[in-house]
Amino acid sequence: MTRQLFKYFLILFFSSSLIFSQNKPLLIINNIIFNHTGSDSLILTRYFNELKGGQLTEENISYTINKILDYYEENGFPFAEIKIIDTKIIYDSLESEYIADITFNITPDQLSKINNIRITGNDKTKPYVILRALRLNSGEKYSQKRTNEIPKRLNRLRIFEPVELPVFYLDPDSNGILEIKVKEKVTNNFDGIVGYVPTQSDNQKGYFTGFVNIGLRNLFGTGRDAFFKWQQEERNSQELQMKYLEPWIFGFPFNAGVELYQRKQDSTYVQRFLKADLEYLATEDISAGINFSTQSTIPSVRVNKVFTLFNSSELTTGAFLKIDTRDDFYAPRKGFYLFNSYKISSKKISGPAEFITSETKTKLYLQRIEIDLLLYYELFNNNVAALGLHAKELKGDSFEVSDLYPLGGTNSLRGYRERQFLGSRIFWSNLEYRLLIEGRSFIFAFFDTGYFLYNSSGFFTGYGIGINVETGLGVLTVNYALAKGDSFSNGKIHFGILSEF
Repeated sequence: MTRQLFKYFLILFFSSSLIFSQNKPLLIINNIIFNHTGSDSLILTRYFNELKGGQLTEENISYTINKILDYYEENGFPFAEIKIIDTKIIYDSLESEYIADITFNITPDQLSKINNIRITGNDKTKPYVILRALRLNSGEKYSQKRTNEIPKRLNRLRIFEPVELPVFYLDPDSNGILEIKVKEKVTNNFDGIVGYVPTQSDNQKGYFTGFVNIGLRNLFGTGRDAFFKWQQEERNSQELQMKYLEPWIFGFPFNAGVELYQRKQDSTYVQRFLKADLEYLATEDISAGINFSTQSTIPSVRVNKVFTLFNSSELTTGAFLKIDTRDDFYAPRKGFYLFNSYKISSKKISGPAEFITSETKTKLYLQRIEIDLLLYYELFNNNVAALGLHAKELKGDSFEVSDLYPLGGTNSLRGYRERQFLGSRIFWSNLEYRLLIEGRSFIFAFFDTGYFLYNSSGFFTGYGIGINVETGLGVLTVNYALAKGDSFSNGKIHFGILSEF
């Protein structure tokens, strides 16, 4: 793409004493003449008419010419040229001002099309994975706006280092070549730590604690993803999670995913669910989908027949909408992310029989509404403000502990324990000021708020500092957080690998 603008040295030299002196007349644009005929002459006339009657300054001329070149770039003429070929300046004694007539020569050059897309640097990734993310067709008219969007689209794949703006040029046969350079990042990662807590008494055995995360992104260079997580928080609490994503089923813009999850919550219950979803990629930024899941909740063995919760099963259907305009997944500078979902569940209670009475409702319906909104704005170079707003609400006739939303910890309200609060209605916000330091690494200060409602309610705040560091294992986030009223020694350190699934 070429932009050639005449420097208006002759004009400014002649009129500099007039323009920059408050005691002398200004130089006013009287008329614009341009040498161009074609279907876009009316559009050019409209742009140039905006100059008439205004002062002749480099800023005014450059602004109008850039608008015209933007128009050409969006309509297949990235090599258009505009030159000033003549100026006539006279003094209007009646108005006591100098007026100028300017003649432009406009050369759109030939219509440019994208005849070939050349990709370099994709040693593992299949070319079709990149091409389908671009959503460009061979032979389509060149558009600068669509070209500017390419780095954002490829960054969302999360398999490359930050992608640079592509280069467009014509080969000797006047074929349009769009050249894209990528650099693949490490997409398979293993992260974990395992410890052993020895026997504390003769009545209890020792146990393992820790977590293991295994992420396999871009399997065999096809864009497929797999994920495994195991976490043992303490003796009686454990999580197991497995996910798989199949992108662009049969070459159509549909993603399919499946997830298996199990949680053992202290000595209260074991919960398992199997989930499947189908997502339609409507545009580069907007997608929508449906999901289905089955869930079972099994109470733990009761001591002295004390009731904790019912043995139950659920069937859930839902729909969601996603809008993502962020320029990068790991360290966005601008854009927003919106996720909105609605789910309805049919819950059936099947036991224990001794706790089911004639007044017990054995068939319940639950509704879940969830909203996540993330906003990013670059205040100035490498300084970014980030705001996250999250709300979840559960509606129904009655709830059990296993139905409620957790709040607190690394991914919600920092400064508090993981899952410290439970509510049928929760809200939290995360406000961060980020200083980008290198690549996708940054340091930040944050202020969090959180609210929950169930049998009781509460509003809490947390604040602190942290760092996100891009490593070979993924993006590691570590932060030191204080809850309201905490002393420095009571602060909590939250850490983890940024979820890439």
